[in-house]
Amino acid sequence: MAKIALLGRGKTGQKVLEVKSQETVTVFHRDNLPTYEKLKDHDVILSFLPGDAFAQLIPLLVETKRPVVTGSTGFSWPEGLKEELLKNNLTWVYASNFALGMNLVKEMISLLGKADHIFKKDLKFDIHEVHHTKKVDAPSGTALSWKEWLGHEAMITSERTGDVVGDHKITLNTPFESISLGHVAHDRKIFAQGALWACSKIQEQKWKAGLWSFSELVRKELLG
Repeated sequence: MAKIALLGRGKTGQKVLEVKSQETVTVFHRDNLPTYEKLKDHDVILSFLPGDAFAQLIPLLVETKRPVVTGSTGFSWPEGLKEELLKNNLTWVYASNFALGMNLVKEMISLLGKADHIFKKDLKFDIHEVHHTKKVDAPSGTALSWKEWLGHEAMITSERTGDVVGDHKITLNTPFESISLGHVAHDRKIFAQGALWACSKIQEQKWKAGLWSFSELVRKELLG
């Protein structure tokens, strides 16, 4: 039975507790801060902390020599981390969005990004994302990933309203038509499901040491 150290008890963290099956999950938060002694007894560390909070813990997480799966966004990876992970034979997986269906969207966006071969310069891309009012970073990590996958300049607009789990839409506009592609998350359980899937795969040691994007690894699984 896998032992998971869950950093953060926010909306997605709570969903992890709801969908976990054979895993034993220890939740770390302000009243139960993570320490080396506490974390080293776990098989994998899963984080849904805000980016700044996660970034402060990176040295500690490396010290534990445990694999890490993180959905924390809104921070920059420290210089030299990849080399540090390789030196310690550690595998870390990150994602702005753990929805497995998002990886199908990535392939579609990559294809959409090749539209300039047809339309030349007569096109523009817009990305619009909507999240709940408690999400602090804007644009979302997912929207930024979409722009990266697209490989083109794109205007990103953000909206914060109600308790929206996640609604992303990309539109290709040409002089005579528009093409839109969207992804709507109906329940945060999709993020928990994908993160726990990553935790199980990382324990099987199917993925090499280093810092990997979740989408890259899922694509490898899809293609065999």
